[in-house]
Amino acid sequence: MPLTLDDLDFLSSDVGQSVLNELAQTKLDDTQTLKLLTHLRRTLSPEQASAVLTMARLQQKATAKFGQVARQMFFTEEALQQASSPLVCRYRAQKYHAPSMIDACCGIGTDTLAFAQMEGVRHIVGYDMDAVRIAIARYNADILGIPARFEVGDVVAPLSADAIFFDPARRDENGRRLFHPERYIPPLSTINHWWASRFVAKLSPGVNLGHLKSYGGGVEFISVQGQLKEALLIIGDDFTGYRAVLLTDEHALTWQRTVPPDVVIDAPRRWLVEPDPALIRAGLVEDAAQAFQGALLNSEIAYFTTGVKPSSPWVRSWEILDWLPFQLKRLKAYLRERRIGRLTIKKRGFPMTPEEIAARLKLKGDGEAVLVFTRYRNKPIVIVCAPFEIS
Repeated sequence: MPLTLDDLDFLSSDVGQSVLNELAQTKLDDTQTLKLLTHLRRTLSPEQASAVLTMARLQQKATAKFGQVARQMFFTEEALQQASSPLVCRYRAQKYHAPSMIDACCGIGTDTLAFAQMEGVRHIVGYDMDAVRIAIARYNADILGIPARFEVGDVVAPLSADAIFFDPARRDENGRRLFHPERYIPPLSTINHWWASRFVAKLSPGVNLGHLKSYGGGVEFISVQGQLKEALLIIGDDFTGYRAVLLTDEHALTWQRTVPPDVVIDAPRRWLVEPDPALIRAGLVEDAAQAFQGALLNSEIAYFTTGVKPSSPWVRSWEILDWLPFQLKRLKAYLRERRIGRLTIKKRGFPMTPEEIAARLKLKGDGEAVLVFTRYRNKPIVIVCAPFEIS
């Protein structure tokens, strides 16, 4: 059952906090549910027992994203799933804060709190239509000692601030992803009712870029540890086009096109290179290939190869041992002769799935390799690589 305001009142009480502290040291997986609820109902109502077990589980789950501070915070399941990683929150807050700010569709307020901690932010308010989420945001701000205001409010109304951060829902009521920004809840065009010097709108990473042309500005694609996390539409800065952002614990690296790249298409060289997904999504594969003195295999394939191994957090590399035109019978013979029985299969621009490929190869042997199924000058090939990825 969804958490209610009454549930939050109980959870924030001395009794609720005492039980949460007790459960923090307890195994809470699903196999323990009946045992835990039976124990909790000796002193709590069924509603209270359910609420405290739900919150304790959310706090444990949230430690993977927020660290041990999550043990003090409140969450909902949906809001925890939607919350950005702390690295992304910190990056946005450091780069896009302003003296007065609004966080529209703030949810449980994790972004609001990140912005509020930036030097120079004098006033920030988070708005959301969900009273439970606003109550959780207020609780979290209070428990963490962070000055931020939260209000239940309809962001479709006119809003005004130096900067507005907009985080609309990108899933429908059934949990299905929404890809068109005008189907977000509320739609992206809601920003047309607001005034600000800068707008930062959170988008689905797979957004159709053609749907954004009427807004101007630029789009950032952000990755963390090799995973594409989100896209941001930035309006009001001196930024157009597309930019890739790579976040690590120590650095925020950015890559944007400065001059049109001039890259050749050539046969595989010594190293197969896979750009970070933020580079791929920002359309900067050719730029990366040029920067690392590489060559594309095909104009529409997001791999390139180099003669020298590139050393950069922006790419992953595999040493190429061999390559050949794709013919299943020939490939099976090649692998059998070398007793290669353990494979990692990668593909780009190739119709078969890795599972289909593995099933057809029927391998035996102790050898190991990475097979990359792709295209060279629009013809299918397979590249045989050493089994270890090198970053």
